[in-house]
Amino acid sequence: MTALMDQVCRQALELPLDQRLAVVHRILEQSDEYLDSAAAEHEWDGVIRERIARYDAGEAKTRPASEVFDELDKRLGE
Repeated sequence: MTALMDQVCRQALELPLDQRLAVVHRILEQSDEYLDSAAAEHEWDGVIRERIARYDAGEAKTRPASEVFDELDKRLGE
């Protein structure tokens, strides 16, 4: 960390918990990279939940992992 970052962190850690959390929230709120990442993670959560629900309902087509890996080995070997 740079000296400025160290100083900011030290000062932030001296704040009461609610104020520290407000600072963190403000920083994250203004970070496009974080928001993009959080949105992508949220979308993947939805995809994962949907796939699990289809599997649990018996609607998903499955096959053994060994078959999948054999197919990948063949494709990568070409």
